[in-house]
Amino acid sequence: MVVTALLGPAEIHRLLADLGVRPTKTLGQNFVHDANTVRRIVRAAAVEPDDVVVEVGPGLGSLTLALLPAVAHVHAVEIDPPLAARLSQTASEYAPSCVSRLTVHNRDALKVNADEFDPVPTALVANLPYNVAVPVVLHLLAELPGLRHGLVLVQKEVADRLTAPPGSKVYGVPSAKLAWYAQSRQAGRVPASVFWPVPNVESGLVSFARRPPPAAVDRDAVFAVVDAAFAQRRKMLRSALASWAGGAEAAVEILQRAGVAPTARGEELDVAQFAAIAAAGPGVGGRR
Repeated sequence: MVVTALLGPAEIHRLLADLGVRPTKTLGQNFVHDANTVRRIVRAAAVEPDDVVVEVGPGLGSLTLALLPAVAHVHAVEIDPPLAARLSQTASEYAPSCVSRLTVHNRDALKVNADEFDPVPTALVANLPYNVAVPVVLHLLAELPGLRHGLVLVQKEVADRLTAPPGSKVYGVPSAKLAWYAQSRQAGRVPASVFWPVPNVESGLVSFARRPPPAAVDRDAVFAVVDAAFAQRRKMLRSALASWAGGAEAAVEILQRAGVAPTARGEELDVAQFAAIAAAGPGVGGRR
């Protein structure tokens, strides 16, 4: 495998100064400046030489440079125009033999679709902006069916929520919706000291592997049930789902048909049970 130079603290500060860029909280910009950390992320992602990676929020290219020699192609999706414009040049300087493997997309990751990516992505590997981590993961899994696996670096609290099992105090909408697409687990913690600016929160790695949906039920119908169940998470489902079902009595009937106790709460149900409720309820379609 080709070995490329990686960015350290001095390079990060030089690049930011050259660009006249100051990290913003609005875009959730915290740049990784530790080479060992980006190597660890690539190892933990278990990418193969034929993988095509989507990297969201590449920033100055710390992780990009570690990914390029390890995979067939990297689609770097960067919303900040100055950073997006500089990334290919950085790859040319630090990884000249791999620069042809890089495509930079100056786009909002929440608005991209499958038609924008050629070759087709097979993995998501990213240091995600904390403020959009959950919607980005769910959007890409929905829009890019070729994504087989991934590893994302997120705020530790978000990692806990994404990977929480039913019955956990932090199990909720992100946990259930990610479980629709994939099996997930936590893959370690990352100290704040490897970022600049240093965030005031701890970070964690989340690994996932796509699997078939638990039922042939319309995905949006299932997610509507999930949203309704957790909108009032302390209420029993017969009450929490009343508006969705068209009344409390209708909710009880639907829950009984689905084999779920009306007195249960959303935090007790796995995604297959949410799918069963959607299948028993109104507006069921056939799209996954």
